[in-house]
Parts: sequence; C-alpha cells; structure tokens
Amino acid sequence: MDLRIFTEPQQGATYDTLLGVAKATEDLGFDAFFRSDHYLRMGSVDGLPGPTDAWITLAGLARETKRIRLGTLMTAGTFRLPGVLAIQVAQVDQMSGGRVELGLGAGWFEEEHKAYGIPFPKEKFARLEEQLAIVTGLWATEVGKTFSYEGDYYQLTDSPALPKPAQAKVPVLIGGHGASRTPRLAGQYADEFNMPFASTEDSERQFGRVRTAAEEAGRRGDDLVYSNALVVCVGKDDAEVARRAAAIGREVDELKTNGLAGSPAEVVDKIGRYQAVGSERIYLQVLDLDDLDHLELISAQVQSQLS
Repeated sequence: MDLRIFTEPQQGATYDTLLGVAKATEDLGFDAFFRSDHYLRMGSVDGLPGPTDAWITLAGLARETKRIRLGTLMTAGTFRLPGVLAIQVAQVDQMSGGRVELGLGAGWFEEEHKAYGIPFPKEKFARLEEQLAIVTGLWATEVGKTFSYEGDYYQLTDSPALPKPAQAKVPVLIGGHGASRTPRLAGQYADEFNMPFASTEDSERQFGRVRTAAEEAGRRGDDLVYSNALVVCVGKDDAEVARRAAAIGREVDELKTNGLAGSPAEVVDKIGRYQAVGSERIYLQVLDLDDLDHLELISAQVQSQLS
C-alpha cells in the first residue's frame, strides 16, 4: 500500500510552506507529494496569503526534491488549454527527472472561475474527453512527426508535439463518482483511477465499473492502479486526535466516519479495509500544513506497518 501526501493549498499556504511539506514527504519515506488545483479558498478559512498555481508549484518542487513523485488531484481542465497543459507537464517532468503524474478533471468550482475571470463552460465533461485525447496524443506522437486533432472544442493542426516528457509515459489519473462517463474515460485513458472521499462500499462499486470499462476498451482491469483520497487525522492518544481535528475545524467522529482518523492502529485497520476492496494507494489529505509532527507520526506508526 503506497501512502502519498495530498495538500489543499488554496486553504492558505505559501510556496515555502509547501516546500517544507514536500521535503518532509521525501525525508519520511512517503511515495509522493500531490496538490489540488484551485484558486479560491473553500469554507470559513481566510486562505491567506492567497492561491498558488499548481504547476508552478510543482516546477519549483521538481528542482528541490530528488525522489518523490509529484502531481495533481486534479488539474482543472477549465484552467488550461490542452496543448499548453501538455507542454507544461512535459517540462515539469523533465525538470524532475521523470517524476510527474497528471491528474486531470473537468473542473467544478464555479466561484473561483468568476473570481479570476476564467471561463466556466457548460459542456465541461465533453471538453475533458477532448483534452485527454489531445494531451496523451501529443505525448505519444513520435519525434519528427506531427499531431492534428479536429474536435468540437479544440482543433490542432500539424503540431510538432514537443516537448516530450522525460518519462516514456506520464501516468494519467482520472477520478470521480460518476457511474458511466467517468469509468468510460478512465477505462480508455487512465493509468490510475482515484476514488475521492468515499466509503469502502462505494469504492468497491466504482472500482468494478472502471475494471469493466477498461475491459470494454480492450485493456485488462489490472492495467490501472486503483486508489483513494481520504482526509487524515492521526494522534498517539485521544487528546492529540481531538487537537488535530479542532485545528482543521472538524469533529473527531465525523473524521472517523469519512476519513482516516484516530490512533495509528485504528488508521492501519481502516486502510486495510480499503485494501480489501481493491485500493492499492491512499492519498492522505493533510489539511494542517504547519503540523509536520503529524507526518512524522504517520510515517513512524502507520506507514511502517503497511510497508
């Protein structure tokens, strides 16, 4: 079971804060550092000092880390043209020595689009399908050949399809709860399917849909990695769990129901239940980015029991 650290910087974080978390992620033996792609805070937090851009952040971290994988859950398709995104991700992959993964979603948070003047189209999912075809098509085009695409939303003519990523294949992540279109896209394009903030029962059901969709697309169900994203709140005793829950404005009982919360033993047990329904990787949503002791505890007493 791989454990990855997943951050939500729109809630309030500087680049230096994210760098500190990424370095702790690397030093403590976690598999990867991922971040959300949002430009506006959610809930009652102030979000200060303001948003940071996902791919600019990852470009910086690419040069300041050595081992960990770097990626997004999920890059909003509404924020970037697919040709530009293909260039950005390929460049960051080169900068990292081949450690980048692209989580790509349709985009959903209308208020952040209004706040920063970003168009919020009605047909987001159909656009996402074209974006996936273009980004993966550009990367797959042989050097010296060109890539063209004629879609309803995007048209590319004789693109040189450069630059290329350092990796022969940048892993693409697709995720979500949708019962039909999401599994179909994952079955066709994804290297990993991520089920965010879901129960074991819902995860098992959705993993099954994706496996079926992959087989219908001519792949094996096991060609994909299956993962979950879950909020994490671990403490060595009840008082520490309660303190960490209060720091992120959540109730302990709610966190235990909907996330990975409690003692290290409780969290290991619950991770085992996700593993039993097919999850191979957990993205630990860490909401207090100043509490690096939290990561140390998870590494020493949770990750050590899973490795």
